[in-house]
Amino acid sequence: MRDVQRSGSGGALRQALRRMATQEDLNFLLTNRIPRAALTRLIGWVSQRRHPWVRDLSIAAWRAFADLDLSEARKSRFESLHDCFIRELRPGARPVDPDPQVFVSPCDAIVGAHGRIVDGQVFQAKGFPYTMEDLIGPIDWRSHWREGSFVTLRITSAMYHRFHAPCDARLRRVRYFHGDTWNVNPIALKRVERLFCRNERAFLQLDIADGQHVVALVPVAAILVASIRLHALDTLFYSRYRGPTDVELDQPVARGEEMGWFQHGSTILVFVPPGFEFAPGLCEGKTIRMGEALMRMP
Repeated sequence: MRDVQRSGSGGALRQALRRMATQEDLNFLLTNRIPRAALTRLIGWVSQRRHPWVRDLSIAAWRAFADLDLSEARKSRFESLHDCFIRELRPGARPVDPDPQVFVSPCDAIVGAHGRIVDGQVFQAKGFPYTMEDLIGPIDWRSHWREGSFVTLRITSAMYHRFHAPCDARLRRVRYFHGDTWNVNPIALKRVERLFCRNERAFLQLDIADGQHVVALVPVAAILVASIRLHALDTLFYSRYRGPTDVELDQPVARGEEMGWFQHGSTILVFVPPGFEFAPGLCEGKTIRMGEALMRMP
């Protein structure tokens, strides 16, 4: 009986915490009106502590705020909160759509704002536009993505946090941008103008294997998660990184191949040229998994 009571009280506490987190004003206050950079560094340090008590308490706190499901993880025990956050999945857990013309989702995510790129302008939320140049700098976006399309893919805290190649391509360029650590949840996106352009992020240029099309992935970091790791570069991009920020590459990647991960997680922006069509049923708020159809290529 005591176990049932404890279980019931624990569930009630988790529900109360999650209801509190969904109150927009309180959520925005708690996740943005704080020393964001300092807190991000602190959580990054705590998350990598391997002491069993620290690990168990931090994972328990994470479970209190999120529907964390570890049943698909490659391993069942983790050395730290960080180890759990960047977990790999069991082989076959994310099958890739077999149609070679399908441009697959690079990550597990909730679909956010998406649509056409009009004169270099896209939207982070209704009424909150930003420009390609503000986001990726003085790169010739017009020759690739003028009148193309974009999709915002939001990775929630409990999701799988590695990202993969959406198509067969060659990774040609990586550009890193130092930035802030605003929360990137829908509450913040409706309140902070040009939020993606303010935060730490990386621009990844992918030349599709057909030799005719170029796509871009822009991983955007956020509060508590401001660091990005790429397999193609032996480099951790984070707030104190002082190495080269614009690197040219010629790295082949296969559709579904892992490209990197957030040290914790955030958002990936996808930009494609004209001729790509959104997958049937794609809509804002839909949950999508890595390997599922995001678009169809020309």
